[in-house]
Amino acid sequence: MITPTLLRWYDANRRDLVWRTPATGAWGVLLSEVMSQQTPVRRVEPIWCEWMHRWPTPADLAAAGTDEVLRAWGRLGYPRRALRLQECAAAIAQRHDGRVPEDVDELLTLPGIGDYTARAVAAFAYGKPVPVVDTNVRRVYRRLVEGRFLPGTPRRRDLDDVESILPTDPELVPRFSVALMELGALVCTAARPDCDACPVRAECAWQRAGCPAPTGDELGAAKKRVQKFAGTDRQVRGKIMAVLRDADGPVERREVDAVWPDEAQRARALLSLLSDGLAEEYGEGRIGLPRRGAPPDR
Repeated sequence: MITPTLLRWYDANRRDLVWRTPATGAWGVLLSEVMSQQTPVRRVEPIWCEWMHRWPTPADLAAAGTDEVLRAWGRLGYPRRALRLQECAAAIAQRHDGRVPEDVDELLTLPGIGDYTARAVAAFAYGKPVPVVDTNVRRVYRRLVEGRFLPGTPRRRDLDDVESILPTDPELVPRFSVALMELGALVCTAARPDCDACPVRAECAWQRAGCPAPTGDELGAAKKRVQKFAGTDRQVRGKIMAVLRDADGPVERREVDAVWPDEAQRARALLSLLSDGLAEEYGEGRIGLPRRGAPPDR
């Protein structure tokens, strides 16, 4: 039975993340989960603290200007998440009287909230006994139960798989779920798992199988997940967004042109920012952050 062993390990080794306190409500949990997607938590923590200070409720964020929200997002990356968070805040304020829903199906109706985030909020904010599956959890499950080194591609049955190893006591499920994530983040890591420090090593199917090397399918899936950044349109988008965030208002086009030498790629990146609602064209060819008020309920 891995439950008591894993929970003891978690209690002794868990990271002291700023949102892991009883005082953090569902809104704070939702923010932390969205901000932490594809972003290291050390980068998220100061931004999360700033957002919670400035916009402690969904209604506060919904009422903020879009340019203000994008500036506050800073360099977390994937700034469309900031726009979706504001849309989500508006929906919570308008449809749910400012209270983050606790039901997974209701959470899934919110803008920008996918299956993982909905289940994370239901489990970690409201104590719901639902399986929560991210990359770390999939990797731990594959090694612990299936004896495979890498998680491979997501599968439809991932939720059922993880649910099969959850504690029978529903009150323990949320803490067990976050313990699985923490094990994957700190010990059962992707490239160099620290098996000597693993609290459930004796139950690990991968260890019992002699630590077999990844299969061709596993390696192929892992290579697909690695995204090059340098020289990509995403990098150019980030450079343009930095110029727009650092300015008090719209900037001359030449300031945007100065960030990247390839004219075609620069134009493509700028067009994508305009299309995504992350930038706007103003008079006389100037470019700036959008100045919309609270977004409409969608």
